[in-house]
Amino acid sequence: MSRFTDHNFSGQKALIRVDFNVPLDASFNITDDTRMKATIPTITKILNDGGSVILMSHLGRPKDGPTDKYSLKHLVNHLIKLLNGATVKFADDCIGAEAYEKSASLQPGEVLLLQNLRFYKEEEKGDLAFAEKLSKLGDVYINDAFGTAHRAHASTAVIAQFFPGDKKMFGTVMDGEVSSAEKVMHKSEKPFTAIIGGAKVSDKILIIENLLERADNIIIGGGMAYTFMKAQGGQIGSSLCEMDRLDTALDLLKKAEAKGVCIHLPSDSIIADKFAADANISTAPSHEIPDGWMGLDIGQNACEQFTNCIMHSKTILWNGPMGVFEMEKFQHGTKAIATAIAASTEAGAFSLVGGGDSVAAVNQFGFADKVSYVSTGGGALLEYFEGKVLPGIAAIND
Repeated sequence: MSRFTDHNFSGQKALIRVDFNVPLDASFNITDDTRMKATIPTITKILNDGGSVILMSHLGRPKDGPTDKYSLKHLVNHLIKLLNGATVKFADDCIGAEAYEKSASLQPGEVLLLQNLRFYKEEEKGDLAFAEKLSKLGDVYINDAFGTAHRAHASTAVIAQFFPGDKKMFGTVMDGEVSSAEKVMHKSEKPFTAIIGGAKVSDKILIIENLLERADNIIIGGGMAYTFMKAQGGQIGSSLCEMDRLDTALDLLKKAEAKGVCIHLPSDSIIADKFAADANISTAPSHEIPDGWMGLDIGQNACEQFTNCIMHSKTILWNGPMGVFEMEKFQHGTKAIATAIAASTEAGAFSLVGGGDSVAAVNQFGFADKVSYVSTGGGALLEYFEGKVLPGIAAIND
């Protein structure tokens, strides 16, 4: 595999798999362009070298072939803006005559955006012939779509075999994602604290089990904390609880104890009499929540305990919020964690924030530039932390 930063793209056509799966409103305006912005340094380096760029991506989950709603044409104007007025052409198909003609006539410094890959069923099936057709569009293949690295799709994994080792590489997004994730999982400086939140234990079992081999502390917040409370005989009112995961929760606590990993559960909670922004709220110990009330955030004592743990850490992984931070009354805990991670990072810790809700939280509270790395990976990052081999990474490293 070739190193992206060392490669000179002068006179070459770079075929880049990007993750432009961005949210659009009813008028096709982009409501969050984080994923597009992330890949601009990759595109810019190639154009500055004197190369040209062909971009391929998916958008949404089109079920029945081409649909205007999922067309990547809606992204062209914004992409021109992000690239400071560079020439961006659009091909209304990702393979076929138009795509080949437009890519063949592309001049150095120009960009071609291809139509949604998922308009073809072959993309998600990882079809070999489809991957080969895509491969003919460029001289060099670059995977810069970490968000789809866990999928063995035609454009993310299968296509790489049509390029020799020095003509396939990770872009800057992939490089940053992979090296940050490896730093946390395989080169972590101790103490290593993982903060795992979100609604369900079942979504995070594999991550917690994998972290038990590596972390010194695991902080658990969000709805999943109440399954642990209930498993230990606590009263949790009408808080979220996975009744079929009580044994799992106890099992994880036992394993942690055996390995000397400290699991921190929230000692107190902000409780509400209904799941609503205008609910009445109170505070209660997390294992003594009255009937008819539910825990929707971690309480002040938990915030202080968790902050203390984070401030004494050298490596921090954050995946999942501490409460229903979308509602103002229940965002204090998530904000406190973000603040602590930022302070610990400033004091020299390495911090990686990943998973949709955590990323949304650091962006919402203005901490994105105060942590070491914000992953755009979502599901791919989760699978990496579960210890799985990601096809999109393996295809380049192969």
